[in-house]
Amino acid sequence: MLLALGIVYAIVGIVTVALVLLHSGRGGGLSDMFGGGLGASAAGSTQMERNLDRLTVIFGLIFAFLTMVLAFAINA
Repeated sequence: MLLALGIVYAIVGIVTVALVLLHSGRGGGLSDMFGGGLGASAAGSTQMERNLDRLTVIFGLIFAFLTMVLAFAINA
């Protein structure tokens, strides 16, 4: 069971990294890093970008959940 969880964890991690890398770069300096350019970048988001955002959040949450499950499974 631990091996299967490890394999699923690795796959989810790779997919999460791929989804993060698919996001378009919107940075314009330090102000954007701390939320300064949020209004300009959020105004022109398309349906595909919103779906990509949703998938990224879902896979991130799955990755975090699997991290906790594996931590408890290894310690048990």
